[in-house]
Amino acid sequence: MSHPDLPPLNTLLPFEATVRHASMTRAARELHVTHGAVSRQVQNLEKALGTPLFERGPRSLRPTPQARRLAAAVREALDLIESAAREVSGRDRDAGPLALSCEPTLLMRWLIPRLPELAARHPELNVHLSAGGGLVAFARDTVDVAVRRDDFPVPEGVTRVPLFDEWIGPVCRPELAERLKAGEPVALLHTGTRPSAWDDWRALSGHGPAAHAAEQTFEHFYLALQAAAAGVGVAIGPYALVHDDLVRGQLTAPYGFVADGTGYGLLSPRPPERDARTAALLGWLREQAAELVPPLTERSAPASR
Repeated sequence: MSHPDLPPLNTLLPFEATVRHASMTRAARELHVTHGAVSRQVQNLEKALGTPLFERGPRSLRPTPQARRLAAAVREALDLIESAAREVSGRDRDAGPLALSCEPTLLMRWLIPRLPELAARHPELNVHLSAGGGLVAFARDTVDVAVRRDDFPVPEGVTRVPLFDEWIGPVCRPELAERLKAGEPVALLHTGTRPSAWDDWRALSGHGPAAHAAEQTFEHFYLALQAAAAGVGVAIGPYALVHDDLVRGQLTAPYGFVADGTGYGLLSPRPPERDARTAALLGWLREQAAELVPPLTERSAPASR
């Protein structure tokens, strides 16, 4: 059976990757080919269809509405082919381990302590964990799903399901909080991964420690929060990352928490309901995320605008 209206099939993968990344360079990197090879295939597809698929600027590449429609159809077809191939080969993806990438500090301080509960709730779910942040190239990386803070645009073709909002506030040992209330200077702890954390919190809350004895910067959030738990000073703590320490009484939040307008979500290359493992993980994560909203008594009023 002939399909006279089908475009050249070898052009579709480079085209779909280019639309998803809005970049031929990133598409080439994902497919392990040269930029020129991707460019030629996209041009061949445009020639076959008789229409341009991208608006090309000096430093930009924007898919047309027609290109986005075609790319969505290509992705859907690829998903169907992949699913059929798994069935034929006996390598059912839904029966294997689920590779979950999570932002490092959230992974260590919140997710890992809850793994026994996940195993008890879903003994059939085999999760392989890895630490990572930022963009995820699902077609290239050995990752099935990822938990990420929404501080970057979600790539074309990636599904994002919100999990919980980000709440931030200063945290420290209870005895250090007493010194703060007495107006004594304390050390402020910073992190290289969010260098503006203190300024962001002050702008949102409208207040903060009046004096500090010193300032110390740590490479990662995890280290700054560990230092706060050890009594070194006061750090800005996202509520999700300090929840357990607050419950244990190891840390306290003398000024409460305020929403910073960001949040965390589960990223996946296809809708979660199309993968039994992802759907099970998402349901469990949503249940756990219910605890990541500070009680009213722990919230501070945002500064008036």
